[in-house]
Amino acid sequence: MASIRRHRGKYQVQIRRRGYPSISRSFHQLKDAKEWARQMEVQADRQELEPDRKVLDTISLADLVKRYRDEVVAKKKSKDVEAIVLNAFLRHPICKKPLSRIIPADFASYRDDRLKDITPKSLKRQLSPIHNMFEVARDEWHLPIRENPLDKVKLVATDNRRERRLRDGEYEKLIEAARTRQNPWIEKVIIFATETAMRRGEILTLQWEQVDLKRRCVTILESKNGYSRTIPLTPSAHALLQCCKGDTAENDPVFPLTANALKMAWGRMLAQAGITDLHFHDLRHEAISRYFEMGLTVPEVASISGHRNSAMLSRYGHAQLSRIQALLGTQNGPDNIQT
Repeated sequence: MASIRRHRGKYQVQIRRRGYPSISRSFHQLKDAKEWARQMEVQADRQELEPDRKVLDTISLADLVKRYRDEVVAKKKSKDVEAIVLNAFLRHPICKKPLSRIIPADFASYRDDRLKDITPKSLKRQLSPIHNMFEVARDEWHLPIRENPLDKVKLVATDNRRERRLRDGEYEKLIEAARTRQNPWIEKVIIFATETAMRRGEILTLQWEQVDLKRRCVTILESKNGYSRTIPLTPSAHALLQCCKGDTAENDPVFPLTANALKMAWGRMLAQAGITDLHFHDLRHEAISRYFEMGLTVPEVASISGHRNSAMLSRYGHAQLSRIQALLGTQNGPDNIQT
């Protein structure tokens, strides 16, 4: 509210609004005082006034991290991983500072300190939830944060995306090693991953209610990026599911296997097969690459893999090298040049 009083021959206007610091100004004429008061009240109604930053003195960075962890991260699918990252961040001295004193230089110092132990790519991934935390605090919690302190912190992460594909004979060695495991589901999961390009988590949480054997497809209700998708089954994947069906309920898992059991078996199988530098996620890369080699278009592959744009699939372009070489082989080579 605005109040106007006569003081020492002038008209003094004072504006008070909860959440904003008190502002005042003096005028020689009453009409000027009233006009300014109206303008300030309109700005206050539009939330255009500078907020009271004193509230940031009472909130530490640790307080903000804990609130974000408990209110926002707890609702995410990736809550376990992000919670580990945030809990580790809470142990750093920077979290003891009040928000009013947090500046980009603090995070620049934190960056330099962490880069002694981890790669730029790992640090960029760890800072992602913290960056989003400041966005939520400013835009949704309406804390008077002028700018995200991480926006001005430079971090160059090299692009070291994996492009590992199965080499000649590796798939057969992998299957042979899987058949020596006591758990028969290991082999089935590996085959299914190579045929469908599904992520490990999507496979291990797949239930029979998501499988339609008649239509030869499975439906992922919510993938990593939050979208659903329907995956057509190859003949091999369809035959595998038919063998697995048996007497199962709709909410039974298709592959009753834990992530830890698969992880432990995977390492032992690689050692047994003499295969190095192969991650389970590389089977997804292999499957997508094969789709391209079959002649599927980018939109068709994206509908199966769940990628939201063609740029994210660009790294699979090398998968068509053998097909391009075959096509080039059908043209006139140097030995067949016509003169």
